[in-house]
Amino acid sequence: MVIEKPTSNPLILNENRGAASRPGEIGELGALERNFLNRFQGGFPLTPRPFRKVAAELKTDEETLISTVRAMLERRLLSRFGPLYDAERLGGCFTLAAMAVPEPDFVRTTKILNAIPEVAHNYRRDHRLNMWFVLATSDQGKLRGAISRIESLTGLMVYDFPKLKEYHLGFRLQLDADGGIAVRRIERNKTAEPLEPDDLDRAIIAATQAGYPLKTEPFGAVAAQTGCDAPTVIERLSRMLQAGAIRRIGAVPNHYRLGLRGNGMSVWDLDDEQVDALGTRIGALDCVSHCYLRPRRLPLWPYNLFAMVHGRNREEVKAAAARIEAIVAEHCHRRDVLFSEAVLKKAGLRFVL
Repeated sequence: MVIEKPTSNPLILNENRGAASRPGEIGELGALERNFLNRFQGGFPLTPRPFRKVAAELKTDEETLISTVRAMLERRLLSRFGPLYDAERLGGCFTLAAMAVPEPDFVRTTKILNAIPEVAHNYRRDHRLNMWFVLATSDQGKLRGAISRIESLTGLMVYDFPKLKEYHLGFRLQLDADGGIAVRRIERNKTAEPLEPDDLDRAIIAATQAGYPLKTEPFGAVAAQTGCDAPTVIERLSRMLQAGAIRRIGAVPNHYRLGLRGNGMSVWDLDDEQVDALGTRIGALDCVSHCYLRPRRLPLWPYNLFAMVHGRNREEVKAAAARIEAIVAEHCHRRDVLFSEAVLKKAGLRFVL
């Protein structure tokens, strides 16, 4: 598990408070950066010298491409670069959780959570439940232990919202030369059986879940860390990708920095007998990146369907929520959109196997 040190200012990217990128702040994307990002948010090759193969496709050279990816990470245009692991397909588990944090305690609580390895994404949202985070662990016992530890350290109650059913997960950004940005859906294999990792798989996951080494032979560098050889690393990663234990391999864009700064978690209190059919329809919308059935937590939280929507600003997010409302109106009792006010931590799902 990688422990990410909390920043001195926990409000890292803030749509309304001025910390997020503004037009011109990150500079213009070069053609190579844009083409790499558009083409390789997935599908990065599992070959001994993958950067050379990609460089040839993008009409550049290996060293230039590696330098470009490094610079994109340094400029925070990418959150990371490498495989995105699926905790559930590896036998682990994760959950969405929230707390109602008093304003005087918000910075202190942020620092506590951001120092906890099991905490991946952590957001401030505009609701009484104002801190939302994802926990990833290897089993339910460790998940419950992490929740108990957070409650003990913060003195606050954790509301747990585990996924009961998934209707959709995944989107990619598409950038054009004029600065336009669009969202493209990703469809993933939902039928593959969970993969039982062995010790070598675990070592490879630990070595790569924060990202690939930016070297001409990245899998040789991973092999040196894990006590095997590069062909074995490639074979193991290929097997995990085929099994769905790796969702995709490539660039993970920082959509805030790139201009997609509207982020809303739309939540819906839908009739139980209709929620499954409605969730399927909502998950099929092009504006929805994540859509799940989750438990209510009455009386504070009456909502059972969660649908994440993104846009360049809040107006686009509200328009997307209106599209959802048109579908569910007859069976919806309450609704809300919780906008992201700050990204407090975004480390990706990293867990101890």
